[in-house]
Amino acid sequence: MSVLIVSGTGTEIGKTVVTSAVAAAAVAAGRSVAVLKPAQTGVGPQEPGDAAEVVRLAGPSVTAMELARYPEPLAPDTAARRAGLATLAPAQIAQAARRLSEDHDLVLVEGAGGLLVQFDEAGHTLADAARLLDAPTLIVAQAGLGTLNSTTLTAEALRARGLTPLGVVVGSWPQAADLAARCNLADLPKSSELPLLGAVPEGSGTLSPERFRASAASWLAPPLWGTWSAESFLTTWSPPAYAPAGA
Repeated sequence: MSVLIVSGTGTEIGKTVVTSAVAAAAVAAGRSVAVLKPAQTGVGPQEPGDAAEVVRLAGPSVTAMELARYPEPLAPDTAARRAGLATLAPAQIAQAARRLSEDHDLVLVEGAGGLLVQFDEAGHTLADAARLLDAPTLIVAQAGLGTLNSTTLTAEALRARGLTPLGVVVGSWPQAADLAARCNLADLPKSSELPLLGAVPEGSGTLSPERFRASAASWLAPPLWGTWSAESFLTTWSPPAYAPAGA
C-alpha cells in the first residue's frame, strides 16, 4: 500500500487528525511518509492548512503537498468558481500522488469533506482520483447517531465504483460515549461490512506533538501500523443492558 486515500463521511469529523495519526504511526514503524491535500478550502494565503497540521502533529519528517487553495469554506468546485480560480482534475491529484510515491513508502491523500464532494465542473470527485491511483480508501466516521447510514453509503459508493474500502476509523471518540456511540461500535462493521481500524479520542489534535506521536499507534489497528484492538475496545465500551423506562 503505497497510496492511501483518506475520506470522511462528511466534514469536521476528525479526518485531518486521523491522517496525522496514520502518518505518525507509519513514521514510528520506519516508513517515509508524505501527505497530499489536493484542495484546501476556507484558509487564507498565509494560514497553515490541513497538510501543515499533519506535519505539526506527525513530525517534520513528513512531506506535505497542497495542490490548490480556495478562500471560502465550500466544496472545492464551488469555492474555485466563486473565487475565479482554476478547479482541480483527478489526473492532477493522481499525478502528484504518484510523484510523491516515488520517494516515499506511504502517500496519504486527504480529501475535502466527504467522498463525493465535487472538485471540478465535470463533477469529478476524490473517488475518481482513487480509481486512477488504484488506491484503497480509509473511511473516517463520526461516533454517534447517523454514522451507520453515512458510513454504509460511503462504503457502497466505493464498491459501486470498483474501489476498495480499507476500513473505518472513528475520527473523534467521545470521552463520555453515549448509548448510540457504544452501540455503533458493534453495528458499524455489520452495516458497512468493513473492519473497525481505530478510534481516535476526541481532543487528540490539541495534544502536544510529542504526546500525539507517542499515542498515535494505540489509536489504530495493525493495518494502519498501530496496536489498537477492536475486540478489546468493543469490550471496554460495550453498551449497558437494556433497561425499560420506569423499571
